[in-house]
Amino acid sequence: MHSHGEIITVKSPRLHFPWLLHAFTTRQGGVSEGPFTSLNLSLSTGDNPEKVRCNWERLAQALGFSREEAARGEQVHGTKVAVVNFPGEVFPATDGLLTAVPGIPLVALFADCVPIFLLDKARRVAGIVHAGWRGTARKIVLEALALMQRSFSSNLNDCLVVLGPAIGPCCYLVGEEVAEQFASWKGKVLVREGDKWRLDLREANRQLVLEAGVPQANVEVLPFCTSCHPELFFSHRRDRGKTGRMAGIVMLR
Repeated sequence: MHSHGEIITVKSPRLHFPWLLHAFTTRQGGVSEGPFTSLNLSLSTGDNPEKVRCNWERLAQALGFSREEAARGEQVHGTKVAVVNFPGEVFPATDGLLTAVPGIPLVALFADCVPIFLLDKARRVAGIVHAGWRGTARKIVLEALALMQRSFSSNLNDCLVVLGPAIGPCCYLVGEEVAEQFASWKGKVLVREGDKWRLDLREANRQLVLEAGVPQANVEVLPFCTSCHPELFFSHRRDRGKTGRMAGIVMLR
């Protein structure tokens, strides 16, 4: 955990470079109230828009980036990944962003889905991926890695992958419709419990990046379950849909 005044974020030591900004926000340090207390960063949750804008201003000032220059995708739990070349770009139906341009914050919103931070430290390419169960089953992280290779000639041996706070198998029980999407996966991605299954989305994505060729030493899984920590994180599952959103942010300096 890292403190920026009242704002608390989660960061990875693996991504600590002087030329990189990255953070995963918690719910602490904002002005929103009720189920959105307090650093809700989504305008589509039913929160007061002015409070959300104030939250973004607080966050941008605390971390040192421009909200107006941030790029984002209109997330749909799909597999589209886009390359960002200009500040402020918005991409329809997009759940992953990559850039090699300094000064453009890449932003994605989360409330249980897996935030995946990508970095080619040799060519200085950064990325953020939003992976829920649909995006994980359809292997969006592989789309992102393949696009890094095609667009930037990235070598996977130079790539770092950090899987951020997300709902863990401790709290994520799914039915047959979801479970069948992961029936052939290895290890403890899916564990049956009665007529339900416990699904580990971060382990699923960890397996994908290893199978793609990213060295195990370059992959980190942060330990936090968003559902287990109501004081720190919003959780769509725990809060039955009435909740805020955290942000994953990455920017080359």
